[in-house]
Amino acid sequence: MKPNGASPEGSGAVSPALEQGSAPAPAPLEAKRDAPVGGQAVLEGVMMRGVTTWAVAVRRPDGQIQTTLDKVRPWARRNPILRWPIIRGIVALAESLKIGFRALGISANAQLEEGEEETEIGGAAWGLTIFVSLAFAILLFFVIPVGLTSLIKDWLDSAFLFWLVEGLVRTGIFIGYIVAISRLEDLRRVFEYHGAEHKTISCYEAEDELVPSRAKLYSRLHPRCGTSFLLIVMVVAIFVFAPLGLPAWYWLLLSRIVGVPLIAGIAYELIKWAGRNREKSWVRTIMWPGLMLQNLTTREPDEEQLEVAIAALNAVLEVEKPEDNAYLEPIEIVA
Repeated sequence: MKPNGASPEGSGAVSPALEQGSAPAPAPLEAKRDAPVGGQAVLEGVMMRGVTTWAVAVRRPDGQIQTTLDKVRPWARRNPILRWPIIRGIVALAESLKIGFRALGISANAQLEEGEEETEIGGAAWGLTIFVSLAFAILLFFVIPVGLTSLIKDWLDSAFLFWLVEGLVRTGIFIGYIVAISRLEDLRRVFEYHGAEHKTISCYEAEDELVPSRAKLYSRLHPRCGTSFLLIVMVVAIFVFAPLGLPAWYWLLLSRIVGVPLIAGIAYELIKWAGRNREKSWVRTIMWPGLMLQNLTTREPDEEQLEVAIAALNAVLEVEKPEDNAYLEPIEIVA
């Protein structure tokens, strides 16, 4: 066997890597199991979620890490019906949105300079914020695509072509949106914390030591990322709307709005299943496009950012071991 980096026999060529005195960078480590832990990047920090606990760790302007811990009674615990497939996905996503917005508020207040007054946002304000965010997403990714495709409806003259073109338009708008926000310099730090969150969760799933020097070795791409989830939503929508054919425009519009929860629930089941079966090569092939999109929504974090993400996860682990409560169907989206 030839040693790594050796030149082809008889060629006398020298590997450029050896010429420069450096070896190719090792591939990032990846976890082989799926743990009931999720998270979200926030302003200068990370939120980590277990089953009954969530924590936000934020790097304050003075350099210290501020950690805020809160308990949550999973909605899925309140009624067995809320743990049914599809339904559990809709419930988990709604609960995730609520916690995510609260985490953002905590991180924003942590960035205030001494003497500045914190902003308390009431439940009604959060509810309005979530409603507006969802309305914008539905408008951009569902209403506009069906509206644009309807403009050429008579040219297509086929239900099959209509939902195919609509699906391509929807997916194109989504990818364009991701590319656009990835170019915003103001979001770069958030994307770095997003990468820190993924690396930390993978390090935990691999049962490795939760320290920055180990976490940095793991991939910043994760099969349960919210970016991958949203891409799956775009694809699932094509198949959910296909059986409807070509009804009147108002039914088309209504179906795109009403069908969103069903699509989200199906996408949730798919990404959850993919997380559990990540070691299978054909599953990895299917999830590859979503992982590639994460190259736009994550950046390589430094060890200080990893320290923050680890602080958030450790705060959760001090209170609970998520695997012990996995039957409660916790949040499965890494985000």
